[in-house]
Amino acid sequence: MRLATWNVNSIRARSEDVVAWMTRHAVDVLAIQETKCSDDQFPVMSFIAHGYDVAFHGQGGYNGVAIASRVGLSDVHIGFDGQPEFDGVREARAISALCGGVRVWSLYVPNGRAPGDPHLDYKLAWLDALAGVMQLELTHDPASQIALAGDWNVAPTDDDVWDPEFFADKTHTSDAERAAFAAFADAGYVDSAAPFTPGPDTYTFWDYTAGRHQKNEGMRIDFALCSPALDDRVHDAFIDVAARAAKGASDHAPLVLDLS
Repeated sequence: MRLATWNVNSIRARSEDVVAWMTRHAVDVLAIQETKCSDDQFPVMSFIAHGYDVAFHGQGGYNGVAIASRVGLSDVHIGFDGQPEFDGVREARAISALCGGVRVWSLYVPNGRAPGDPHLDYKLAWLDALAGVMQLELTHDPASQIALAGDWNVAPTDDDVWDPEFFADKTHTSDAERAAFAAFADAGYVDSAAPFTPGPDTYTFWDYTAGRHQKNEGMRIDFALCSPALDDRVHDAFIDVAARAAKGASDHAPLVLDLS
């Protein structure tokens, strides 16, 4: 099975390109983030026409997550227990489904905005709540097949950003955010792509400004953290940097994992 995750930065603007990419690369399951559309606007037929079932959870022009699968899609869950709200809204940032026997999560972790911003406190609370839920999942069933795939908005180490000094007073690289991300490893989840996509200078996101992509000034912030049982099945992975270079592309590249 081939599993991928991609922050598409507007599915309505890129649905045909996304489906064409999935078909070209024989992707069985895609976790999608930042769909930026309400549920009644989601381009369902683009996926169905190419043999993919799709589940989605939207929030107008903001956030939004989805899962597309051609190996089955059932038992869809929206959000997670204890998911924090921001300004009284439970944002569209998490969805999961059973796909080919794997519980696939599509996660769009809050950005945090800036040090001292309430959105950063929200981000840390969101990650803490998610880690608690996922730790319970493995405690209940250590053999669970789980993929926590998405845009995590955290660069776990200095090797995961093009210039650590540039990010010194910004979000994504703070000690608190990195500790919140590390809690998933403590719970037993594995960055399964890491052995196949070694750094430094290996990224999944490049800002649109200042020619960042052309200069490879990026960040590695998209991950598929796998439960131990699922990690045992991962035999290859790659970041499709060429997808970021395409005309009208998202500012993220897809991350792809191959499972036995």
